[in-house]
Amino acid sequence: MSDISDGELSRVLRESRVWAVVGLGDNPERPAYAVARFLQSVGKRVVPVHPSAATVHGERGYASLADIPFRVDVADVFRRSSEAGAVADEALAREDVGTVWFQLGVVDEEAARRVRAAGRTMVMNRCPAIEWPRLHG
Repeated sequence: MSDISDGELSRVLRESRVWAVVGLGDNPERPAYAVARFLQSVGKRVVPVHPSAATVHGERGYASLADIPFRVDVADVFRRSSEAGAVADEALAREDVGTVWFQLGVVDEEAARRVRAAGRTMVMNRCPAIEWPRLHG
């Protein structure tokens, strides 16, 4: 489970502007689709990252984090735990990504250690669509 404090979690939610949602495609049945819509509803720019590079919720998609040509604050990962570490490493390769966020059910303690060791914020096994209402009512 993530060991981030509520204060730090609230700061990430408040201050982050651009969320790269890794695993967000154009399938409305997938959890990433609804969470991305929620993030937009609270004023975040959502950037789909998916091999299909589909446009979702009016935002152009990219095949990988490395392909995004502008600043990203949070890499929000909707991938299997076994694949999440590679995504965390891709996020760490970008100097601008300050937070790596693993969604509910996504746990990789070794990746979390790498993220923290790099001086970045790590959120694991949580969902912004749950945490935002809990912390910001």
